[in-house]
Amino acid sequence: MAEAYIIDAVRTPVGKKGGGLSTVHSADLGAHVIKALMLRSGVDPGAVEDVIFGCCDTIGSQSGDIARTCWLAAGLPEHVPGVTIDRQCGSSQQSVHFAAQAVMSGTSDLIVAGGVQNMSAIPISSAMTAAQPLGFPDPFSGSKGWVARYGAGEVSQFRGAEMIAEKWDITRDDMEAFAFESHQRAIRAIDEGRFENEIAPFGDVRSDEGPRRDTSREKMAKLKTLLPDGRLTAAVSSQISDGASAMLIASERAVKTHGLSPRARIHHISVRADDPIYMLTAPIPATRHALQKAGMKISDIAAVEINEAFASVVLAWEKELHPDMATVNPNGGAIALGHPIGATGTRLMTTLLNHLERTGGRYGLQTMCEGGGQANVTILERL
Repeated sequence: MAEAYIIDAVRTPVGKKGGGLSTVHSADLGAHVIKALMLRSGVDPGAVEDVIFGCCDTIGSQSGDIARTCWLAAGLPEHVPGVTIDRQCGSSQQSVHFAAQAVMSGTSDLIVAGGVQNMSAIPISSAMTAAQPLGFPDPFSGSKGWVARYGAGEVSQFRGAEMIAEKWDITRDDMEAFAFESHQRAIRAIDEGRFENEIAPFGDVRSDEGPRRDTSREKMAKLKTLLPDGRLTAAVSSQISDGASAMLIASERAVKTHGLSPRARIHHISVRADDPIYMLTAPIPATRHALQKAGMKISDIAAVEINEAFASVVLAWEKELHPDMATVNPNGGAIALGHPIGATGTRLMTTLLNHLERTGGRYGLQTMCEGGGQANVTILERL
């Protein structure tokens, strides 16, 4: 079977809301990582056949096919096209899947896959509310088919995360313990320089801005819950963030033609879906499906990156999959590092790749919960 390889991967630091990247145009954020990727890989940019970028809320500075705009803003050849995709929080992970499928089918040999998001400039769910003046209050309530199947109740990640905590009996204390550990792991990773190889500094922003060195379990316990009778607080949720990330995906032919040295082989790609009202549970069936299809066990996986949209998402997944949690998000996750939604997929994959190289692990698995009750899974083999 034809193979797809990761040649290189790079990301910006993840900027916090209103932080060092907040005033940067989304096209310039994306252009920054694309230029860094081309420089690091040494590939002739004119040989790239497509640019596939994930982005959500594609209005304003993120509209008009941001993938194409990023490439052009980077000053790279005009003949290279670009396409923007939206699988919600998994958008850039899906961009890698599409790139790998194109390469493995033989229709392309060299593709840039990644994502970009400036959540400070374009608030989350802006695209879902942009048409309210036109009579569409949200994406769902006007659909007779949707209402007949799922009712007219709230459809949101916050409701889903609360429902997950209740169904899997995950307490506020459980979630705060997990969130605190995420910050500790992220701070340790930063202090030990673990992210330096994967980050392309943007101006004065040289490291991730999200981790809170002064946080404590006591401070977390004082925060108000999102609902009066709920369990979720801001402390156990991913941070609003800005950033971009990109990877170069190549075929065997491209590796030989351009004299490239792959860092990893894409061992498995798949996507599954679950209840769209719970919304965030799909990593559970998606991981089971991926492991079964790949003929693997969770114990075969040296490291896992599962997006920390909310602590309850990861803790429910843990209860169902029973992994060694020392191998799960070993460098912290989105609760500490942040979640620039369109860019997080390839941010996680970039971090996973570097972790495998640093520790000598062979296989790494990545999964993310996504709007609509979906989840991608990618299994990498370090080379």
